[in-house]
Amino acid sequence: MIDAQGRSIHYLRLSVTDRCNLSCLYCRAEARDKPLPRKDLLSFEEIVLAVRIACELGIDRVRITGGEPLVRQGICRLIRMLRECCGISDLSLSTNGLLLADLAGELRRAGLDRVNVSLDSLKPDRFRLITRGGDLARALAGIERAREVGLTPVKLNTVVMKGVNDDELTDLALFALEQGFTIRFIELMPIGEAVASGLWPTAYLGATQVQNRLAARFHLLPAGATPGSGPARYFRVEDLPGRIGFIAPLSAPFCANCNRIRLTASGELRLCLAHDHGLSLREPLREGDGERVKTLLLRAVGAKPSGHGWGEDQETLTTMADLGG
Repeated sequence: MIDAQGRSIHYLRLSVTDRCNLSCLYCRAEARDKPLPRKDLLSFEEIVLAVRIACELGIDRVRITGGEPLVRQGICRLIRMLRECCGISDLSLSTNGLLLADLAGELRRAGLDRVNVSLDSLKPDRFRLITRGGDLARALAGIERAREVGLTPVKLNTVVMKGVNDDELTDLALFALEQGFTIRFIELMPIGEAVASGLWPTAYLGATQVQNRLAARFHLLPAGATPGSGPARYFRVEDLPGRIGFIAPLSAPFCANCNRIRLTASGELRLCLAHDHGLSLREPLREGDGERVKTLLLRAVGAKPSGHGWGEDQETLTTMADLGG
């Protein structure tokens, strides 16, 4: 699929639930959020229909997201269904890691290629604070188990928050470098709970500042791309197996090369992470009307915005959990 800006759209971020077993500071409110009624979620059959049609139109990469996708009952069965019927070259999943140690082997056998795991702190108490209740030891066990079963390359995602976890940049980088993981430091974005809680813009720290801090500790050498590299700029450090990446949606927007669309757990097609409006595909998916889904997909991609607009003080009210990250 080609949009109005001439960009090739071949990557689908697929949310399978808005529920999560954590309530991270920048993602979802601890008390305000109410999950979708289960009847409003797309069934596995509806998800597979949507993905099959998307693949027919050129989608070849799918990332399963949430909420926390591993809380969706039967998630391994869904992955197997997607593998069996859709022409996906890269099938990955984003997770907070708490359930990963138990499920990693089954996920790999079902056909999942790799995982990205959120890791915003290496300090147990701080990790618990940021995630509002998370167990760092469980997350680290999940990361290690993912590597053991071959869900590789394992990527770690760290949202950098000034005054919250920016004093751990070196420790987080060194952990990934020594352990052979790829860690991406991501700029805080003006989305959902980050705005509602006041975290944005106070805690924003630009990627250049993060990179400069790490360059004072490590000799960063430009590194090539890996599967699913996306918008990150990667670096390596001599004699260490891991890699460091920087994702800078605000200070260095990558909209000109955007290749993705999102489908929420309720069947809403989102063309940009920054925009609150979308197009519902749930009705035609429930009716099994593949031709209508295809028509709506093509029409929507043709109207994909050229940029996120955050530079014009735009904020996104929808939570990251609803959008699928």
